[in-house]
Amino acid sequence: MENNSSNFIKNIIKDDLESGKHDHVITRFPPEPNGYLHIGHAKSIILNFGVADDFNGKTNLRFDDTNPLKEDIEFVNSIKEDVKWLGYDWDNLFFASDYFDEMFKRAVLLINKGLAYVDDLNADQIREYRGTLTEPGKDSPYRNRTVEENLELFEKMRSGEFENGAKVLRAKIDMGSPNINLRDPVIYRISHTEHHNTGNKWCIYPMYAFAHPIEDAIEGVTHSICTLEFEDQRPLYDWIVENCEMESKPKQYEFGRLNLTNTVMSKRKLKQLVDEGFVDGWDDPRMPTVSGLRRRGYTPEAIRAFCQEIGVAKTSGIVDSQMLDHFVREDLKLKAPRTMAILNPLKVVITNYPEGEIEWLDAEVNPEVPEMGTRQIPFSREIYIEQDDFMENPPKKYFRLFPGNEVRLKHAYFIKCEEVIKDEAGNVIELRCTYDIETKSGSGFTGRKVKGTLHWVEASQAVSAEFRNFQPLILDKENGEEEEKSFLDRVNPDSIEILQGFVEPNMKDAKPQDKFQFFRHGYYNVDSKLTAADHLVFNQIVGLKSSFKL
Repeated sequence: MENNSSNFIKNIIKDDLESGKHDHVITRFPPEPNGYLHIGHAKSIILNFGVADDFNGKTNLRFDDTNPLKEDIEFVNSIKEDVKWLGYDWDNLFFASDYFDEMFKRAVLLINKGLAYVDDLNADQIREYRGTLTEPGKDSPYRNRTVEENLELFEKMRSGEFENGAKVLRAKIDMGSPNINLRDPVIYRISHTEHHNTGNKWCIYPMYAFAHPIEDAIEGVTHSICTLEFEDQRPLYDWIVENCEMESKPKQYEFGRLNLTNTVMSKRKLKQLVDEGFVDGWDDPRMPTVSGLRRRGYTPEAIRAFCQEIGVAKTSGIVDSQMLDHFVREDLKLKAPRTMAILNPLKVVITNYPEGEIEWLDAEVNPEVPEMGTRQIPFSREIYIEQDDFMENPPKKYFRLFPGNEVRLKHAYFIKCEEVIKDEAGNVIELRCTYDIETKSGSGFTGRKVKGTLHWVEASQAVSAEFRNFQPLILDKENGEEEEKSFLDRVNPDSIEILQGFVEPNMKDAKPQDKFQFFRHGYYNVDSKLTAADHLVFNQIVGLKSSFKL
């Protein structure tokens, strides 16, 4: 497996090992179990596990479960599944909640050192006292409580004597600091909420910014790798490690997060899409979640190759989402069997073909991989073609089927359109054609040439199927477009197209997550959620071609 480690993080680790600063490497992937992972998290997984692998190190999977109001065991299980699906396994599995007792002790230590105090200000007041980016904050009226008073109040917070929001514990650092993160940040809050891991043992919970460095230090993490938005919190990270007197001294390093065109990369926004019914769940194939990409048919190999290509930088940028699609095509073109599917059926009757006769034709499974062999497909008097492969009054240079024109059927014969059948409303419902037995594919016929080749499915043995084609769920703003009130203003109302058609009979045994290339349509995956024994559903993974180039 290739690792996404050709980056500045790898160079930092290499220097640390060569200088003797470290003699081993421990990284961690620390998701909060309050939602499903997305493609941005996949980049972080590949980075953290990758650099550890490169230096024979270890990677911990640690759930930062410090906020029980938003967390659930469902998310814990989905994250484990996603990490393994991407091709990685953790050396140790930890939960922040494993360390709640230790974190409480460290908070008490800060109080005893005069570096933490219980504050009675509410959230709005704390925000007001905090100041702005250009104005310093001001001290809380409770900042100078005695150590004894703070210890007593903190113990009462723990024992459940106060309501939610009545008090918080804050670190005492510097209300005049130019870095807002150092202006006495809240490190504990009251929350009378049952925790998925610790039950009702606690009614106070540490804030992420306080818990995270302690977790890293307890686990002996050498390189705490996170995205760039945490850069301003690094001084607080170091302050907590130092003043909580942690034996291990981890260091935080930041890299640019992944941003994709036509995509939102915020768990809060993704949750809003789920909660408000814009999608059918976190694993909707239009979602950028790992579970959504998996259900759509993306492969872990393609995602890893994509992350390897975009690399790891110190700045954030926007990557064209078509680049990810490119790596999916590159991976599937040598794996996916070829087959034919009709998404908008139009019936064709070949009037000079014998009634009741079925002929079996040979077709390659994947012309780029001959060792995948051949398949047999039936051919008879009645077939289906695509509706848009016929025009009654075609423009010039239209080489598909129209009255009097001849085309080749893929793997079969030349057919010529002789008659058009319409319903009372004037819609074309059937074509009457003739075939030339001498033009069979593989026969070596050279008597004449045709310019169009159509795919088709034999009618009597065709397997009905549902096809789901996708466009981006979120539309990018046009140049000059005003800021929207909500990102929901850019939800694409045409992000999904559902069609009813047919596939070859050899597809009747297709299983969820089986992938195929449908001739002229693209790559498709058998949907794992909607497919049933008598109902095949295919998700479009990507089209056959794109204008994107590396």
